Amino acid sequence: MVAGELGRQLAQRGHSVHFIADAPPFRFPRFAALVHYHEVVVPEYPPIRHLYTLALAAKMAEVSRRFGLDILHVHYALPHTAAALLARSILGNPSRPRLVTTLHGTDVTLLGSDPSLHEATALCIGSSHAVTTVSQFLKTAASTLFPGGPPLEVIPNFVDRAECCATRNSRPAAAQELLLVHLSNFRSVKRPVDTVRILAAVNAVRPARLLLIGDGPEMPRVLSEVERLALRDRVQLVGNQIDVQTLLSPCDVFLLPSAAEGFGLAALEAMACGVPAVTSDAGGLAELIENGQGGYAVAVGDLESMAARVLEIAADPATLESQRAAARARAARFDAGIIVPLYENLYRRTLA
Repeated sequence: MVAGELGRQLAQRGHSVHFIADAPPFRFPRFAALVHYHEVVVPEYPPIRHLYTLALAAKMAEVSRRFGLDILHVHYALPHTAAALLARSILGNPSRPRLVTTLHGTDVTLLGSDPSLHEATALCIGSSHAVTTVSQFLKTAASTLFPGGPPLEVIPNFVDRAECCATRNSRPAAAQELLLVHLSNFRSVKRPVDTVRILAAVNAVRPARLLLIGDGPEMPRVLSEVERLALRDRVQLVGNQIDVQTLLSPCDVFLLPSAAEGFGLAALEAMACGVPAVTSDAGGLAELIENGQGGYAVAVGDLESMAARVLEIAADPATLESQRAAARARAARFDAGIIVPLYENLYRRTLA
């Protein structure tokens, strides 16, 4: 999603952008003069089960040769940087395209820390012409795990605030009820079951509902917890959505109790829509959230404090509106108009 939005923003600034993947990125425009999509088709060959990286490398080389690409910007070291390195070997050109790798989290904290993949990840990072991370937390983790590589540069994730601010909708819950929301891929690291428990604690004090956006492997456990706590009429599931701003904007508080986060883009999107965020203080979230300024970050697993912060944010209409304004102001620091030029500058320096 970050790569797709970055490409869209770069095209709006006059750059020619080519997406090379097995599916178009989220929010891919139906037509834009400077935006191109090249599908990676993975051949079926039963004796070799995993051919995606090789097919991706071949397509990268083909597109680079055909369009004279200056930069291959890949997201996640494995497998994408590995594919880009193979593509550059196919091309046999040491000067073009230059290779930029962005580390997002699990490629460092999960795959990169796996002993069986450590050396491969180190090779990918060390062979890149430039490497970025989405938070200082991730930069520190990557520098510790992979010393001796190129200097790491922090370029945080971003949002298009103009789009977020343009999607303020009326709220679906009753006016007196709090509307909480969680958005994720519902993996265990996001701790989505905790959002149901936070709802139960808040709802015991004042009526509240929970909107769940997304889907994933933890959803059965989430539904079991909903039934256990007798909250079926308090929880609404909407599944995976593309236009999340229209769903976020009417909500009162965003919940993200993750065990680990490279940055916390979902929380930033909510804040840009004027929804204060209550999160854990894991990873990059501690850099995004400024306590009392449109959100709070508390210790992982401290659900009692999370529920208390929700009630504090929404103590009365004036306090909630103040926190909404503070959330928008905090999100303004991560606006695309500020962050995307950092990538443009990085590209220029890498090409120099």
